[in-house]
Amino acid sequence: MKAISLFNDVLGPVMRGPSSSHTAAPFAIGTMARGLLGDEPIAAAFTFDPGGSFGQVYHQQGSDLGFAAGLMGWSITDERFSQALELAAGQGLAIRFAVEPLARADHPNSVDIRLAGRRGARLHLIAKSIGGGAVIVDEVDGWPVHLTGDAHDLLIALDGTTGAEATLTGLLNRDPEEMEALHRQSSGDRVHLHARRRSPLSPEVLAKLEDTPGVLRIWSTPPVSFVKRGEPLFAGATEMIALAEEQGLSLGGAALAYEAALLGLPEADILSEAIGRFEVMRAAVERGLGPSLPPMQLLRPSAGQIYRADAEGRLAAGGLHTRAAARAMAVMHVNGVSGVVCAAPTAGSAGTLPGVLVTLFEECGLSREATARALLAASAVGLVLAVRATFAAEVAGCQVEIGAAGAMAAAAVVEAAGGTAQQACDAAAIAFQNTMGSVCDLVQGIVEIPCHTRNAVAASSAFVCADLILGGYANPIPLDETIDAVYAVGKMLPRELKVTALGGLALAPSALALPNLRAVQD
Repeated sequence: MKAISLFNDVLGPVMRGPSSSHTAAPFAIGTMARGLLGDEPIAAAFTFDPGGSFGQVYHQQGSDLGFAAGLMGWSITDERFSQALELAAGQGLAIRFAVEPLARADHPNSVDIRLAGRRGARLHLIAKSIGGGAVIVDEVDGWPVHLTGDAHDLLIALDGTTGAEATLTGLLNRDPEEMEALHRQSSGDRVHLHARRRSPLSPEVLAKLEDTPGVLRIWSTPPVSFVKRGEPLFAGATEMIALAEEQGLSLGGAALAYEAALLGLPEADILSEAIGRFEVMRAAVERGLGPSLPPMQLLRPSAGQIYRADAEGRLAAGGLHTRAAARAMAVMHVNGVSGVVCAAPTAGSAGTLPGVLVTLFEECGLSREATARALLAASAVGLVLAVRATFAAEVAGCQVEIGAAGAMAAAAVVEAAGGTAQQACDAAAIAFQNTMGSVCDLVQGIVEIPCHTRNAVAASSAFVCADLILGGYANPIPLDETIDAVYAVGKMLPRELKVTALGGLALAPSALALPNLRAVQD
């Protein structure tokens, strides 16, 4: 079972919107492809299967920009991100996108990549985005692999008749504590080695590998996320609650211990990273509530108006729930104009947790450390979903994106209120139970309608779910079983209701008739 990192797989990446699966993951794939090519790319061809979601929405959701920025070696938060395609052409990088049947389209977000480098290098990759910004490279130049971007990966092709394998294995194992795994494959006379390392090889050892007779080619790529140096403390809610009760921890405390053990870092460093990600969320809220945000593709910013209307007493009810909802929408507005957000757990659900956490911080007097612990409690719920199911709406619908964010936010509220790990998981469970079956029917393939209001409602309802549990409701169906049910329901949903814009609200006449505001503005 994969060891899920809270920062790698649940609370991140920090990215430019609008989509973690379709913007951040392509950026990670492009970055890894650049490393594996080992050359400055001058030509790139990306092919998507017509039956997948990449093929339907790669342009609307900025996949093309993500791939280009990654290939050029940029940061995903680079201010030039929206100009990546034009600047790539200006730098001599020709990029082509095609939608054609793929022989191995085993995931809705599969992509076939062919690269050429300035010094003559060639590379053929098959990769996929699996939800929340996570990626897998499945094949490198015809060689089956499993690269996930959380290790220093080194691939070696050699002539097996030369006897070089023993020499190479000895060189790779010189520092065994830094070697996570060494995999071997063979086909005829060719042997392929894949070393997953916690740190890069020294230049001296790498030079010896390259000079070893029989070595045909070496590919390498650095990590695009935290390297895992330890083992997970738990893999499900039942184990998580048991650990918390045994050690007298809240859910946030259990999550803190988990991530410190997995990444091999002090708990103080984990808290510092969590505070940093909260500050990204807080900055997105502030920007989204401000007056200077440009139009999105289909929507004009409205979060600030709602927030001010509440302050002026012009709403039917108003209050903390409404302000949390407005803050959630504010982040989604920023996401919609390719601003910087923290996927939590995805970019399409990036508003819910900030809406709740900034409200707790600014209105309920939470300290930064207490807010970080609430964020970690939320991530613990996401961890269970990542282990048992998926964050990919392409696989299981909106229930595993905005539905998941709402469940995570409910746990955060319980943590902030001093509740137990059991109560936090129960609040998350009933939040999931009330969003089960929600479809992903984004209008015109754009992460705006109904995503923005769904984030707002999820943020508001997180307080209700927390209050129901803290007030005495006894949840009869635990979080693990609830998530299993959510996943089963998601797999039953037809393809038309999972990020293809081929069903639900996406086919409403008014939705189809909406003008693209950016095109009108241009």
